[in-house]
Amino acid sequence: MPSASDPATTSAARRPAVTPARAARGVLLLLVVVAALSFPSLAPNPYVLSAGILVLNYALLSTSWNFVGGFTGYISLGHGALAGLGAYGTGLLVTKAGLPSFLALLVAALVVAALAVPIGYAALRVRGASFVIVSIALVLVLLLVFQSWASFTGGSRGLTVPRPFPDLLRPEHHRVFWFLFAGLLALALLVWWLIDRSRFGLGLKAIREDEDKAESLGIPTFAYKLVVFVVSAGFTAAAGGLYALWFGDLDPVFQFSILTGSYLVLMALLGGVRSLFGPLLGALVVGTALEYFKVEYGSTPLHLVATGLLLAVVVLFMPDGVLPAVAAGIDRFRPAQQSIREVTAAELREQRAGGAAAETELAGARPGGAPATKEGA
Repeated sequence: MPSASDPATTSAARRPAVTPARAARGVLLLLVVVAALSFPSLAPNPYVLSAGILVLNYALLSTSWNFVGGFTGYISLGHGALAGLGAYGTGLLVTKAGLPSFLALLVAALVVAALAVPIGYAALRVRGASFVIVSIALVLVLLLVFQSWASFTGGSRGLTVPRPFPDLLRPEHHRVFWFLFAGLLALALLVWWLIDRSRFGLGLKAIREDEDKAESLGIPTFAYKLVVFVVSAGFTAAAGGLYALWFGDLDPVFQFSILTGSYLVLMALLGGVRSLFGPLLGALVVGTALEYFKVEYGSTPLHLVATGLLLAVVVLFMPDGVLPAVAAGIDRFRPAQQSIREVTAAELREQRAGGAAAETELAGARPGGAPATKEGA
């Protein structure tokens, strides 16, 4: 019979138990994966599938935004500009340079990530409202450039990007790109999860809580912010480039819109910026609502009113997002944890044996080697 001091028994005792909460999260994640893989087959028509791709694109963009907003707490409204750069970079590399579609997508994402270094070097030196203003200025400047440079970008006429799969019919084209968007989203979620559990992620969270204190503790705050901004820019540009290959028509007014950045912030805040799947949940709610309002009410600004009201509700009643609010509600019904840990009989025997051995060594170290006597023995 193995003893309590057996290494196998000790390692088994230290191994984390599968709690009901973990099992529920695992089952929920499995259901999400199954739903994502089966959605193209369950979509009743190509329009529903295309609307699902738009929602998936929002989920990818909001997750990319969450690298900056979730880890550092910096609110950026300029990520729409990074997505627009990725979209136009991919389209121009295909039409002007003749690169294959997905090679152009990769090159555009890397170029935008490289451009994010000087952009971040300038923008990340300010905080709070100043950073928000700088991010808005980035969107407006790029909008003017791409709209005015008509000989290269197409200007207001737009830019037509050739389809990467010209032999596929439109429904099959949508199905292929659904899985491409889903794969890129899974990669972004994996990278976010790895950063969240790394020492680098711990430093980013310290910046989010108190940047001055984090810097006083020796954390290279500016370097950390710049690295995560570059990672966020790369994923955002890749999402924009994939959208360009899927949709095929680019318009600078749409690609470089402040509303895009506002939607991303709303989606992340709604789901929860500090959680992995928060932006995904926010994109599902907000993206579906946007498509519904556009279909039902056309070009009226009603969808803007609805998103503004939704943002007000989130800020007033769920400032941390839906997922943290739900988790806090569940914690209320959990039994309170004991502050004093129960000591097993085996651990108590080990403590007594260790105390007796220490007393013997102390007695041997005294002059004459006589053990100490207890009073009243």
